[in-house]
Amino acid sequence: MEKRKRKKFALIGAAGYIAPRHMKAIKETGNELVAALDPFDSVGIIDSFFPNADFFIEPERFDRHLDKLRRTEKNKVDYVSICSPNYLHDAHIRMALRNEANAICEKPLLLNPWNVMNLQEIEQETGKRIFNILQLRHHNSIKILKEKYQNLPNNKIHDIQLTYITSRGKWYFYSWKGDIRKSGGVVTNIGIHFFDMLSWIFGGVVNSTVNIQTENKAAGILRLKNANVRWYLSLDKNDLPKKIAAKGQPTYRCIMIDGEELEFSGGFTDLHTISYKEILSGNGFGIEDAVNSIEIVHMIRNQRPIGRRGDYHPFVR
Repeated sequence: MEKRKRKKFALIGAAGYIAPRHMKAIKETGNELVAALDPFDSVGIIDSFFPNADFFIEPERFDRHLDKLRRTEKNKVDYVSICSPNYLHDAHIRMALRNEANAICEKPLLLNPWNVMNLQEIEQETGKRIFNILQLRHHNSIKILKEKYQNLPNNKIHDIQLTYITSRGKWYFYSWKGDIRKSGGVVTNIGIHFFDMLSWIFGGVVNSTVNIQTENKAAGILRLKNANVRWYLSLDKNDLPKKIAAKGQPTYRCIMIDGEELEFSGGFTDLHTISYKEILSGNGFGIEDAVNSIEIVHMIRNQRPIGRRGDYHPFVR
């Protein structure tokens, strides 16, 4: 049997929190990272995976390097993995496709939905694909949940309560993540995967109300075709339930559906590798899959909060 040719990867954002998961996924799928970019040079983690990868701190030199590799079919990069700050995803996706490579991008694919059509045009022009990491769709508990609700009457409106609290220190608000213009704020940074997952299962948005929206928390009601979702997202450790805080746990994640808790506390460690396997086999999630969640978080962050009026998540109290 002919041995499969290893795919060549480049990576943008090598010093970031999520980059090691992408390096691990590249290695575990039997492929090779040949180049990486980050303005910060604290990237010793590369040695654990691909010590021979070329490294750049200037995007211009990185782009030039990809172009040089592109001109020799043998060394041409097949995929560019994008782990850069949210507001740069659009530009880095374009860089990848311009160099005749497919793009694998972290969430959110884009901050603004009106740029979706432009990227679709570039896909058509280049013949390359843009993939988004929507890892919750690969979680076993979520796949079982989708199958369960697909087999129920589609006129039922389910009651859902989403609570996600993941405490962050002061550094967060001095970084790009604390700047809503660069990150999209709390709703985009920590909520987009949940909104993608819930709308994937329960249908598109009917309407939305926002109760709270500050730099470190947000809450509201999202009405989907088949569900009403009370949601609460927070970076504030003071919001952690007492029993969770007493254990010293920094994160609390809970989804209640019709009064029953969805158990998915584990099973997250290999989701990036699963995502890469699906992409490499031709089954990854593309622009058309990402659009819905991009539109949801854009809508929410541009809504005016109404405070404690009408229906709202219990934590709003």
